[in-house]
Amino acid sequence: MTTTAKKQRPEWLTLVIFTAAILSMPIWASVIGAGYPDLLQKFAIYGIFAIGFNILFGLTGYLSFGHAAFLGIGSYAAVWSFKLFTMNVIPAVIFAILFAALFALVIGYISLRRSGIYFSILTLAFAQMSYNLAYSVLTPITNGETGLQLTQQDPRWIDNAFSNAVSDGLPITNFFGIKMSGYEGFYFCATLLIFCFWISMRVFNSPFGMMLKGIKSNQTRMSYTGFNTRPYTLAAFVISGMYAGLAGALLAVTDPLAGAERMQWTASGEVVLMTILGGVGTLIGPLLGAGLIKYFENIFSAINDNVLNAFFSFLPESLQGLFTSLFSLFVGKGWHLTLGVLFMLIVIFLPGGLMEGFRRIGNLFNKKPKGEQS
Repeated sequence: MTTTAKKQRPEWLTLVIFTAAILSMPIWASVIGAGYPDLLQKFAIYGIFAIGFNILFGLTGYLSFGHAAFLGIGSYAAVWSFKLFTMNVIPAVIFAILFAALFALVIGYISLRRSGIYFSILTLAFAQMSYNLAYSVLTPITNGETGLQLTQQDPRWIDNAFSNAVSDGLPITNFFGIKMSGYEGFYFCATLLIFCFWISMRVFNSPFGMMLKGIKSNQTRMSYTGFNTRPYTLAAFVISGMYAGLAGALLAVTDPLAGAERMQWTASGEVVLMTILGGVGTLIGPLLGAGLIKYFENIFSAINDNVLNAFFSFLPESLQGLFTSLFSLFVGKGWHLTLGVLFMLIVIFLPGGLMEGFRRIGNLFNKKPKGEQS
C-alpha cells in the first residue's frame, strides 16, 4: 500500500461516517425530540457557520467578533436574488458566497494589519458598522428594521421569462422545482454541510492548513524567517467569510427574509461559543457546539411550568411545586442560565471543549492493563 493511500483512507472513512450521521439525522435526532425539519435545518446551517469560523480561529488563532456581518450579507444577497432573478436557490447561494467573499477581502485586508485583541476589536467594529448601515442608513437596500422580504410585485425576471403562471401567494424557494421546505430543505442544507465539511477537512490536512497552524503556533518566528504570513491569514479570513455567507444564504433559503439582527454582535458571539464549546481547532467540535446551542435554544426554551408539573407529577404536591420552581430557573426563559453554567464547566474542566471530553473517555477504554504494557 502506498503512502498516499494510507493518508487518504482515514480521511475518506471520516467523511463516510460523517455523511451517514448527517443524512440519518431525522431518525436519531427524533430520539432527543429534535427530529423536526426546522430544527434540523438550523443544525446544518449553523454547523456550516461554525466550521467556517473554525478555519480562521481554530487554525490561525485570530479571534473574529465580526463574522455576523458576512452572515447578514449572505442573507441580503440571497433575498435580492430571489426578488430580482429567480426563486431557484442556486443563484442565491452563488451571489451570497461572492458578496461575502468580497466584503471579507476588504474587512480582512484592513483588520489583519493588527493581531490579538486589536484584531478582534476591529472585526467587531466592522460588524457593528454593518449592522447600523443595514438598520438605518441603507434602508433602500435592506428595508431597515422591517427587513428585506419577498413581495408579489418583485420582478423575478428569470422566472417570469420562462413561466406565465400567476401565483396567488408569495413564491416558494426551490431547487429546480423541489420546494425548499420540510425535509427537502434539510437535505439540501445537509448536502452543503457535508461538502463544506469535506473542504474543511482538506484545508486542515493540506500544506496550506499546516502554514496556518504554524502561524497560530508562533507567527513572530515565522515572520523572522522571512515568511510572509499575511496572504495566508487573509485567505483564511476570506474562506471563513464565504462559509458565513453560505450560512446566511441558507437562512434565507429556508425562510426568505433578511434582517439587520443577523449582523448583531450577539450572532458573532454565538459562533464563538459554538466553536469553544465543541473544541477549537477540531473538525467535528464546532458542529457539536452548534448543535448543542441550537438544541438548548429550541428544546430547553420550550419547556414551561406545565411540562415540568407533568414531569414531576409522581411527587407529592409540595415537592412537585418545589422542584418545578427550581428547574424552571434553568429551562424556558432561563435556558441561557443552563447554557452559561455548561459553558463555564467546559471552559474550566475541558479547555479543549467537548472533543477533549470524548478523547479522555476514549483514552480510558484504550488503556492497556499493566501486565500488557511493554
